Amino acid sequence: MTDHFLDATGLKCPIPVLRARKAMKPLVTGDILEVHATDPSAEMDFKNFCETTGHELVSFEERDDMLVMKIKKSE
Repeated sequence: MTDHFLDATGLKCPIPVLRARKAMKPLVTGDILEVHATDPSAEMDFKNFCETTGHELVSFEERDDMLVMKIKKSE
């Protein structure tokens, strides 16, 4: 289940992570943000983002040339 969606396709590092950080701020603990990105470095960027912020990377998958990440907001 996804509570919120962020389309970061076509954006280059570090913009997808910066937009995700901004999108996460108003969410409540436990909400899920689904992010779509096309930048190949997004996988590592979002793993690092979750490690440093405490948010949980619930899932990561590749769909054709798009990366789809689901991030669960922590406290």
